[in-house]
Amino acid sequence: MTTQPAAPKGPASYFPSIEKTYGQPIDHWIGQVRGQHAAGTTRHGELVSWLKAEHGLGHGHANAVVAHTLGLLKAEA
Repeated sequence: MTTQPAAPKGPASYFPSIEKTYGQPIDHWIGQVRGQHAAGTTRHGELVSWLKAEHGLGHGHANAVVAHTLGLLKAEA
């Protein structure tokens, strides 16, 4: 019997839809958030608002990218 890999949970569950909707790989969006974070925008809500205003992402998609990226940054610290 073959088992299916576990479906992504949390923010990563949005990644396929984000890539399809906006035509960029998820690494592109993570890089955008990393750059904005490095430039001084560090609060979750501010980063979500920035992605929505500057790049046209919907709220759920922006929230997922920011949550995932901030998690990566925290893990790297």
